[in-house]
Amino acid sequence: MSNSAISVTGTTPTDALGRVLLHEHLLSLLPGPWTNGRGIDDSICAASRALSGLRARGFKTVVDLSPYNVVGRSACGENVTLLPEIAKEAGINIILGTALYLEAYAPQWALDASPAELTHRFVADATTGIGGSNIRAGIYGEQATSLGEITSFEERVLRAIAVAHRETGLAIMTHTTHGTMAREQVELFRTEHVDLDRVVIGHIDTQLHLQLARELIEAGVLIGIDTIGKQNWDFFLGPTPSVRPEGKYEKHAFFRSDIGRADLVAALVADGFASRIILSHDLTGAEVWMNPSTLGQWGYSYLDAIFLPMLRERGVTESDIDQMLVRTPARLLGGAE
Repeated sequence: MSNSAISVTGTTPTDALGRVLLHEHLLSLLPGPWTNGRGIDDSICAASRALSGLRARGFKTVVDLSPYNVVGRSACGENVTLLPEIAKEAGINIILGTALYLEAYAPQWALDASPAELTHRFVADATTGIGGSNIRAGIYGEQATSLGEITSFEERVLRAIAVAHRETGLAIMTHTTHGTMAREQVELFRTEHVDLDRVVIGHIDTQLHLQLARELIEAGVLIGIDTIGKQNWDFFLGPTPSVRPEGKYEKHAFFRSDIGRADLVAALVADGFASRIILSHDLTGAEVWMNPSTLGQWGYSYLDAIFLPMLRERGVTESDIDQMLVRTPARLLGGAE
């Protein structure tokens, strides 16, 4: 395995990554241009400001795990060219993921693509560049499956990601919709001969099922405790309708406490599983507004300022924290040439 990670500015030695936020979305911090007070869409400034202060807390790297057509990534990926400027202004290593989200959000080119075409796209993203740029992906993800099902399209994409992983060596991070289909993701990857030691099953903290977390780890994968600070959120199974009928409408909303997340992490660490856990926020601008006392107060610093002290109170050691934020991310992000 290589000792370098692929970043938006080239390659970075894995021993220079520092603490890593492995699941974020840097181009989804603004709901629109009005909010920055200048009437322009200034995603670069918003992300650079949001990242300020992270280095002082030991974080030198952020992974933008945005799939095509959602959470800030354009349908064909050409706006990844904004990320090198953000990295430069913030003084942070930025590493890009590449993936496709739920079928309902997929761009038309992806819906029309054959398995071979999807694999070719994901290999090219890692070896040539995303969206016609020379900015390469350094990890696959967040590759998504739906609530309680894996659609035929999502299965096709998961298998394409698996083949691309075998060719490039990049690790894989997934999205489970509220923790569902986690076991099925693992089994699919197993049948595709994926190196499960380079797979992170995401959003396991949205359900807080200790037995599920243990089962996944014992199956050979890592798990993402990667929605830290998102105690309240709306979740969508498809794009928001452009036109609604007048009056009340229903939506899906959820609450998960960070106390529960801290309890889950501490229990797993006590079981000896610190090396099988990654930590992040999955922060977007919408969730900042919905969580004014957590992400609204602290942003990307929340994990260090608030959540890590909660872990320490539960007996998690500095070595355990270093494992989850430094050593394990470095291992996952290394290994590609």
